[in-house]
Amino acid sequence: MKRRLYGGGRPVALMRVLNRIDARCFASAILAPRHAATLVVVGKRTGRPISVPIAVAECEGRYFLVSMLGSGANWVRNVRAAGGHAVLRRYGRDRSVVLTEVPVEQRAPILRRYLAIAPGARPHIPVDRRAPLSRFAAIAHRYPVFRID
Repeated sequence: MKRRLYGGGRPVALMRVLNRIDARCFASAILAPRHAATLVVVGKRTGRPISVPIAVAECEGRYFLVSMLGSGANWVRNVRAAGGHAVLRRYGRDRSVVLTEVPVEQRAPILRRYLAIAPGARPHIPVDRRAPLSRFAAIAHRYPVFRID
């Protein structure tokens, strides 16, 4: 069912509405899960700020964002076009950040941690969250990971 809500790697109309609600809740810390945040990045075509609900994964003392939909996700393209500059809204506060793309060979442990904290992403990433790192390494090239700086 969750895959249908993201037909063609993009959210369908219902999911866009739900994402807007989540983004507002996560930004204000109202009913926000512990690892939830809202990413705000300037749209590459419109120039307007785009808000996206996202899970923040901690791995080895660093914080990361992962695209469960792969490189085709709008927020990924917008972050790349913005040179990594974005705002992370979390616990009612805005923080300007620079997102640095993690090399493919370093993504496996981050992807595993991400699946542990983001149950909504599990239908989109074809590896069990308890699988060995080698399984995550095999698919790491398909899922962009950004370090929050």
